Amino acid sequence: MELRNIAIIAHVDHGKTTLVDHMLRQSGTFRDNQQVAERAMDSNDIERERGITILAKCTSVAWKGARINIVDTPGHADFGGEVERILSMVDGVVILVDAAEGPMPQTKFVTSKALRLGLLPIVIINKVDRSDARPHEVHDEVFDLFAALDANDTQLDFPTLFASGKNGWAVADLDDERKDLSALFDLILSRVPPPKAEPDKPFAMLATTLELDPYLGRVLTGRIHAGRIRPNTTVKTMDREGKQIETGRLTKLLSFRGLERVPVDEAVAGDIVAIAGLVKTTVADTVCDPLVTEPIHATPVDPPTLAMTFSINDSPLSGRDGDKVTSRQIRDRLMREAEGNVAIRVRETENADSFEVAGRGELQLGVLIETMRREGYELSISRPRVLFKTDPATGQRLEPIEEVQVDVDDEFTGVVVEKMSQRKAEMTDMRPSGGGKTRITFHAPSRGLIGYHGEFLTDTRGTGIMNRMFHGYAPFRGAIPGRHTGVLISTENGTAVAYALWNLEERGAMLIDPGVDVYQGMIIGEHSRGNDLEVNPLKGKQLTNIRTTSKDEAVRLTPPRRLSLEQAIAYVADDELVEVTPKVFRLRKQLLNPHDRKRAQRAAEAESA
Repeated sequence: MELRNIAIIAHVDHGKTTLVDHMLRQSGTFRDNQQVAERAMDSNDIERERGITILAKCTSVAWKGARINIVDTPGHADFGGEVERILSMVDGVVILVDAAEGPMPQTKFVTSKALRLGLLPIVIINKVDRSDARPHEVHDEVFDLFAALDANDTQLDFPTLFASGKNGWAVADLDDERKDLSALFDLILSRVPPPKAEPDKPFAMLATTLELDPYLGRVLTGRIHAGRIRPNTTVKTMDREGKQIETGRLTKLLSFRGLERVPVDEAVAGDIVAIAGLVKTTVADTVCDPLVTEPIHATPVDPPTLAMTFSINDSPLSGRDGDKVTSRQIRDRLMREAEGNVAIRVRETENADSFEVAGRGELQLGVLIETMRREGYELSISRPRVLFKTDPATGQRLEPIEEVQVDVDDEFTGVVVEKMSQRKAEMTDMRPSGGGKTRITFHAPSRGLIGYHGEFLTDTRGTGIMNRMFHGYAPFRGAIPGRHTGVLISTENGTAVAYALWNLEERGAMLIDPGVDVYQGMIIGEHSRGNDLEVNPLKGKQLTNIRTTSKDEAVRLTPPRRLSLEQAIAYVADDELVEVTPKVFRLRKQLLNPHDRKRAQRAAEAESA
C-alpha cells in the first residue's frame, strides 16, 4: 500500500482540527451514522474547553488505495516543542491560513521550521466563506512570507486550494463546484512524495512523542527510518550522542487507523507507528536493531524562556481538597511531565519542597498547573520569571525577546503603543489591515509581557488580538514597572464576614466572597494605594439591644474581582504565591506571619542599600 506522511500546521484558531474532522468523515473512516464528537482530534478536556490543540496527534485516512498518515499539530507558540519534533516524521505539510487574518506569527514560526527541513508545502486558504475574506490578497501574503523565509524555488511553486473546513469542501479555483475535499486528497497524493525508506537495512526509528498508558506503560510514537519491525523483537536504544540507554523487547506494535491505534504484525520503513515495552527510552532517542551503531539525528528544540517555582501547599487550609500534597508526589509528577514534554525542564532547588519548572510561556505552564490540579494535586506557584543568559563574548546580560503582533481598532493604537513602550518594546511595523483596524508588530522583552494580556483586552474593549512568538535573545533592556497597587492581607484565620468586607470596600476591590475561609497572610483584595494593608475580614457588626430598621442590616456588596488561573499567576508579586487546589485557588504572601515579612523586608532593604 502506498504511504504519505503529512502534518497540518497553522496559527491557533485557523481551523486545522475542524478540517481533519471532515477528512476523516469523507474518507470513510467514520460510518455515516456514527456519533463522533466535534473536533474529534482534541481529545484532552483542557483542549476542548479552550478550543486549542495542545498535544500533537496522529491519525490516518485511506484514499484511492493509499494510506495518508496525518499529524494534527498545536498552533500555539507555547507548544512549539511539539511541532518541531513532528515535522521530522513527515514528508509534506499542509499550511492552513485564515482567508481574513492572513499569515500570523505562529504560521511564520511553524512554516520556517518546515521550509528549513526541505518539506514541500500545500497551502489552503481556509474560511473563504467569511464575510471579510480576502483570499487572493492572503495568497500573495503567503508567497511573500515564503520568500522572506528563504524558501527554495520548488517550495515557492506551491499549489493552493481555497476551502471551508467547517463545511468540508476545498477547490482549486473559487469558481469551481464546492462539494467535498477530494481536491485536497488528490493533491496530497500527487504533491507529497512517498517516504524515503530503506526497508532492507536494519530497523531504526526516532522516538518523537511519548505517553504513559496505564496498561501498556511507555508508548513511543515515531517514524520508522529503516528496516521493518515485528512485535516481540529485541531492540536497543541510544541517546543523541550514541550512548546506549537500554535493551528491551517490543511487547506491542501499533499503527494508526482513523482515530484508533490498532495492533499490527509488521511495520516497514516510512510508516508512523507506536511501540510499547521499553522502560527508559524517551523523546529524541533512537530505537533500533542491536547491529545499528549510529543514532538518527534529532532536531534540538528552542530553549525554555520562562520559569516558575512549584512547591508544596503549606497554607493552614492545605490537604482539604487534594489527595496529592507531598513534595515526593509533586516531584514524581513533574519528572514524568519533563520526560514526555521536551519543552519543559524541571530542576530541583536548594529547598527540598520546591522545584523550578521552566517552559516556553505562561500558557504552557498554566496548562500543566491546570492538569495537575484536576489530577488532585495541591501546589503553591510563584510569579513567572524569565531566564536570562550571559553573552560568552562580551559578558553582557541577555534576555528573551518575543515578536508580538497585535490587531486593534484604529482608535486603540495610541494606548497599545504607549503601554508596550512602557514595557520596553520596540515597534518594528505598523500598517492598516482594513476594516478600521491596524496591525502593529513589536519586539518586546518576555518579562514585560507577563500579565499584560488582560490589561491589553481591557484597553481595547475586548476587541484586540495579540499573538506572540519567541524571537531571540538581546541585551537586557532595563527595569520595567510592576504592579502599581498593594494588596489587602488578612490578619486572622476564620470565615470572611459580609459586614467586614463591606467596610473594607472603600480600601479597594475585593477578591473573595463572604463565607469564604481565610487565614493569616492570605490576600483578600486589592489595595487602592501602592502599599500592602493588613485587615481583619472577620469583624462582624457590634450588636446592641436597640432595634434598627431592616435596611441597616442589608449589606450590599460589590461582586468581587474574579481572576482566572493565568491572571492570578501574572497578578502576584515576587513575594506572593498562588495556592492551587482541585477546587479553588487563593492568593497569599510567601511568608504568612507579618513579623517574618517585616524582617525579610528590612533584610532586603539593607542588602540594596
